[in-house]
Order: sequence, then structure tokens, then C-alpha cells
Amino acid sequence: MDEYNKGQKKFTPNQAQSKAEYYCAYQERSQQEVRDKLYSWGLYESEVENIIAYLIEENFLNEERFAHAFTLGKFRINGWGKIKIKQHLQFKRVSPPILRQALSSIDLDEYEEKLKDIIKKKIGKSPNNLPLTERTKLYRFLLSRGFEPELILQQLNSSK
Repeated sequence: MDEYNKGQKKFTPNQAQSKAEYYCAYQERSQQEVRDKLYSWGLYESEVENIIAYLIEENFLNEERFAHAFTLGKFRINGWGKIKIKQHLQFKRVSPPILRQALSSIDLDEYEEKLKDIIKKKIGKSPNNLPLTERTKLYRFLLSRGFEPELILQQLNSSK
């Protein structure tokens, strides 16, 4: 076990709590991110859970607020689709009801407009004039961004 934690500083529960407060105040975090960080600081399960409970009680940690900020940030700044956002929130162990609520906060008109903008930036012209191989590449690219297949096809077929 010493080799695994070699080079990592260990903290007392009080030190870890104050560092966790700063960690959460700096940026919205999921409970799992904070939990992982606390474990990396050498704390035991009971200490970690007590600190998590304290952070939630003092509003340093709020899963709904995190999911909402993560969703809108990844959508508006990174241009991610709902599928990719959902996968990343699941990886961060956000509960399904909160996940659904966060995804529903994306405006549908804004979502379609973002997809159109990505298509326009990627190819610079109408997708109708693209050869089949280029259309396929564009389709795969948009899938990798996390957009739904039906919506991609709808946009590629309706663009003029």
C-alpha cells in the first residue's frame, strides 16, 4: 500500500475538509469527484462520508447544480450533444433523475441551432452537395460529438 500512495501527501480529516471546501468552491464538482479526491488524500471511508455530508450541508457540494453547470458548459462551450453529455454524467455517477433534469435544461431550438452551426463550420457549404464519403465522415463526426442519429440525418437532409 505504501508504494501505491508513494509521493502523495496524506491529510488529517480537518485539513482534508478545508482543502475540500476550497476544491468545491473553485469549481462545481460531482460527489464522486470529491470522494475520489478525498480517498487520494489518504482518508478512510467514514471520514470521507462525514466530509461529503458536511460539504452538502454547507452547500459546497450540490449534485443538481453540478449537473446543470456541466451540461450547459459542455453543450455551449464544447458543442457536445446530449448523448455524450449523458455518458460523462453517468461516468461521474450523477443519479438518473438529476441527469434527466440537467439534459432537459438544454433548449431544443438552441440545440438544433448548435448542430447547424457545427455542420456549417465543419464543411462551410451545404451538406446536400457533399459526396457520399464526405457526408459519411460528417455524420460520424457529429455522432462522436454526441448528437442523436435521427437529428443529424434530419439536419443533413433539410440543409440547403
